[in-house]
Amino acid sequence: MTARAIKLVSPLRELRVHLCQRAEDSRGVREFIEKFYVPLKQNNPKFPILIRECSGVQPKVYARYAAGREAHVSVSGFNAEQVMGAIEKLAKA
Repeated sequence: MTARAIKLVSPLRELRVHLCQRAEDSRGVREFIEKFYVPLKQNNPKFPILIRECSGVQPKVYARYAAGREAHVSVSGFNAEQVMGAIEKLAKA
């Protein structure tokens, strides 16, 4: 499978990915990191993409936009493709 590479542009300012290291609900997020993180970061080298691991946390993707506005999407139970799709939606919002 080839990783989709998207360009993260304004008004998006930052992405944060929260996940649990062991929970089944976070499996898709862990797979996303293995499959898509490197190509995504290579396509957006100066864009802040933060990965936050914490035991027992619900997996979510947060997007921070211009003027401090934030949005998030729960990615609990998602597979890697669905997590990437959620990021693409947040990037276009």
